[in-house]
Amino acid sequence: MLTSQLGLRLVLLLGKTVPLPASYDVMKALTRAEVTNDSQNGDGFQLTFALSKNQPVDYNLILSGALDPGKRVVIGVILGILPEVLIDGIITHLQVAPGADPTQSTLTVTGKDVSIMLDLEEKNEKYENQPDFLIVEQLILKYAQYGLLPVVTPTTDFPISIDRIPRQNETDFQFITRMAARNGFVFFVEPVTFGVNKAFWGPQSRAGLPQPALTIGSEPSANLKSLHFTQDALAPVATSGTFIEPFSGTTIPIPQLPSLRIPPLSLRPAEALRKTLSRDTANKNAASAATSLLAFATNAPDSIKGDGEVDSIRYGSVLRARKLVGVRGAGLSYDGNYYVQRVTHTITIGDYKQSFQLSREGTGALLPVVRPS
Repeated sequence: MLTSQLGLRLVLLLGKTVPLPASYDVMKALTRAEVTNDSQNGDGFQLTFALSKNQPVDYNLILSGALDPGKRVVIGVILGILPEVLIDGIITHLQVAPGADPTQSTLTVTGKDVSIMLDLEEKNEKYENQPDFLIVEQLILKYAQYGLLPVVTPTTDFPISIDRIPRQNETDFQFITRMAARNGFVFFVEPVTFGVNKAFWGPQSRAGLPQPALTIGSEPSANLKSLHFTQDALAPVATSGTFIEPFSGTTIPIPQLPSLRIPPLSLRPAEALRKTLSRDTANKNAASAATSLLAFATNAPDSIKGDGEVDSIRYGSVLRARKLVGVRGAGLSYDGNYYVQRVTHTITIGDYKQSFQLSREGTGALLPVVRPS
C-alpha cells in the first residue's frame, strides 16, 4: 500500500468487467502510480511494479494474469475521510524490464480511461431524422457494463432526411467526439465513484464551486512549489461566415457569435488577432451554419495558461481537472479563478505530487476574492 506523509492511501481495484480490490501480492509489488486527468487529450494511468520470481520460468505477477491487457483498473486515493476515484480505466500496454539482479526487474502497466472501449471498432451507420444528442445517448448506453451514465446536453438542430442524414464512418468514440466538436461541445468520461462513470457530452462547464485556492508566495497559506504563466496572443481566433437562403438565393452573413464557455473567468479577455472565414457554412441551413460558427468560437484555445506543482502536504486536497480553482499571490493580472485543464497525480512510497495546467481567456480577476484553501 503506497502512502504519503499526509496519511494518503492508494486504492487499487482490478478485474475483467467488475473490478475488485487488488490482491496483497499486487499491492506489495506496486512502487509507483501515476494518473493524468487531461480535459483535452483524455485520462490515462501508469503503474510500476517490482517483479520477483518464485519460479525459474517466469515472474509471478505476469503469470497471475491480474495485469493482462484488457483488464479494468480503478485507481483512487483516501485523503481524509472520503475516498476519491482518480481514474477508471483499461490496461492497454505492458513493458517488462528484466534486471541483471532479479530484484531490480520492473513491470510497467499503462492504460486509458474506459472511453477507450468506445474506440475499438469502426462502424458504418446512418441515423435518419435524429438530432446529435439522441444519437450520442444511444451510443453511450451500449457500454453500460462499464458503468457509463450519459450526461448529454440537448441540441437544437433537428436534421430531416431530405436535408441531411448524420452518418458514422468511424468508431463510436470518434463519431461522438466529431459531433461534440461541431456543436462546440466536449466529450469525456470521468469517475463519479467506484465503478460508476459520467459520460459527459455538452458545453465545457466553468460554473460551480471552485476548489481550494492555489497560493504562491511566502505567507503561511502558500501551498505551491512552483507556478508560471504564459500568454499566447495568437490563440484566440475570430471567424465569420455566410449561408444561402434557399428560396431567394440570397447570401446572408452570420454575426459574430460568443463562446459557449460560460461564465467568463477574466476581466480583460484577450482580443482575437487572427480572423478566419468559415467556408463550409454556405450550403447549410441557418441553424447548422450558426452552430458551426458557434462551435468554432467555443473551440478556440484560451490565451492564458498557468503551469505548476502543488505542495500536497500544505494543500491537503486532491486537485481535480475539468473544474475551477482560484489562484492568489500572483498579482492582480493573474490572480482569480481558472479552469483546470490537466492534473498529473504521482504517488510513490512517502510522496504525493500533483502537477497541473490552468487556463482562462484573459487577464484580471472578475471577483475580488477566491475560495480559501
